[in-house]
Amino acid sequence: MGFFSKLFKKSTSKEKEQNMTNVKLAIVFYSMGGTNYQLAKWAEEGAKEASAEVRLLKVQELAPESVIEGNEAWKNTVEATKDIPVATADDIEWADAIIFSTPTRFGVMASQMKQFIDTLGGLWASGKTVNKVVSAMSSAQNSHGGQEATILSLYTTMMHWGAIIAAPGYTDEVIFGAGGNPYGTSVSVDQDGKMVEDVEQAVKYQAKRTVTVAEWVKKGQA
Repeated sequence: MGFFSKLFKKSTSKEKEQNMTNVKLAIVFYSMGGTNYQLAKWAEEGAKEASAEVRLLKVQELAPESVIEGNEAWKNTVEATKDIPVATADDIEWADAIIFSTPTRFGVMASQMKQFIDTLGGLWASGKTVNKVVSAMSSAQNSHGGQEATILSLYTTMMHWGAIIAAPGYTDEVIFGAGGNPYGTSVSVDQDGKMVEDVEQAVKYQAKRTVTVAEWVKKGQA
C-alpha cells in the first residue's frame, strides 16, 4: 500500500478491532554509558503502568570492539544490554507509538541511532510510518550540550514520516522539576557518569503521555 493510500484509506472491520487493543509501544534507545538505557527502562515502567504493550529495544552498535574494550563504562553498558533485542523495521511497523532515547553527538543524535533510522526508508515509502505517535529523550554532559537540538533532530525526521509528535510540553508540574525541557526529557551527566537532574518521574510521565496520545489516535482511526 502506497503512502497516500495508507493516509486516506478506510479501516476494515478487522483493523477497527485491532485498533481497540492496548497501545503497542516501541522504546528504541542507544546508550554508551548507561544513561539512555536507564531512561528507556523508566519509560518502559511508565508505559506499562499505562497498560501499554512494550518492546524495549536497542539499536545496533557500530563502534569497533577494540574501542569499546578501552572504555570501562561503555563495556559495562554493552554487557548490561546484551540480552536486549536489536530494533528492526518490523518493530517500527508493529508499534503504534515509539519513544527514542539517544545521547547527543555534537548537537544531533548518535550515529548509531541515525543509522537505524536510515534503514527505514522502505517502511516510510510504503506509508507505514504515517500516524505513528512519537516522542524523544536525550542526554549530554552539560545542560547546554545539545540536548534540545538532539531531540529536535529526531523530530525533524519524524515530520518526514508523517508521524504525530507527542512532546511533553509544560503539561505537568513534573516537567519543571526535571529541568523544564518541553521537547522531551533530557538529562545532564557528570564526569562520573551520574545523572545531575532527577528525571525519573518526568520520563515516566512522558511515556504515559505518549501512550495516551496513541490511544486517542487509535480510537480516532477505529
